[in-house]
Amino acid sequence: MMEFARPWLLLLLPVALTLAWFRLRSDPGPGVLRHSHLALLAGVRPTLRARLYRWLPLLSGIALVLLVVAAAGPRIAHRSEDVEGEGIDIVLALDISGSMRSLDFHPKDRLESAKDVIRGFIGGRPHDRIGLVVFAAKAFTQCPLTLDHPVLTGFLDEVQVGLIDDGTAIGLGLATAVARLKHSDSPSKTIILLTDGVNNVFTLEPETAAELARSLDVRVYTIAIGREGMVPYPVNDPVFGRRTRQVETKLDLDLLDRIAELTGGRMFQATSADMLQQVFATIDELETARFETSISTWYRERMAWFAGPALGLVLLEFLLAATWLRRLP
Repeated sequence: MMEFARPWLLLLLPVALTLAWFRLRSDPGPGVLRHSHLALLAGVRPTLRARLYRWLPLLSGIALVLLVVAAAGPRIAHRSEDVEGEGIDIVLALDISGSMRSLDFHPKDRLESAKDVIRGFIGGRPHDRIGLVVFAAKAFTQCPLTLDHPVLTGFLDEVQVGLIDDGTAIGLGLATAVARLKHSDSPSKTIILLTDGVNNVFTLEPETAAELARSLDVRVYTIAIGREGMVPYPVNDPVFGRRTRQVETKLDLDLLDRIAELTGGRMFQATSADMLQQVFATIDELETARFETSISTWYRERMAWFAGPALGLVLLEFLLAATWLRRLP
């Protein structure tokens, strides 16, 4: 890949081009010939040498441009990167039940605050495969494990309350996340389960899903988002329009703690956006991707590619002006 050691010198290129243009446009003036019968020369046309002489300054103009490029230090960069170790497979299981619209994470609701923090978490782990599962009354995979994090972030942006019937199926959400890791050969398999409610869909018990995770060596970090008690919640009133009223929310901290303990993970609670950011930062430190990357760079200078032809053009102009294209007074 070609690059320049002193790219700021390329700013002189317009000056060099302008000088070359003015020199090419400059007219040395007509030749003077004393003869008693100039009418005899009326039909004489300019010769090939006379026409080429007008273009002779073009050689030095091109040479000047080449010298500016040469002074900028053109070079070809060669880089090598050696990466050792393997990434971690992580599945994010995100609760999108109706209570995630609670506004105790002012100015955003719980879901949007969680999505903001998750985006930063994804961006900080470029070598890990990350997937996304969402759950409410049911659960489904929003994005399978992938290293294409821009695509994953795009799927995350589409997540909103109402994609699934309302409810909190913690067991189904966890089991769906475990299923995404069933065939993973990563040395470290992790689930981050984020919810703000109590399991109220009994299709699959959360403890059963946790046992399944443990059998596959999947570590689960559980995060209780929000606080118990009365919290502000947006409602659409047919008379007064959109307004906020207080609703009661509950958290099953004991359940989340049992899931984490059973799988070798940890349980956290975040009651604000800053606390949620700190929780993900802690998980980020606990789940370290064991990568050792060494990058080496070397250059091959290519100044001669431009300086050599420039010198040749200057010498060629000098020789032509002194010999074949010499202008007589």
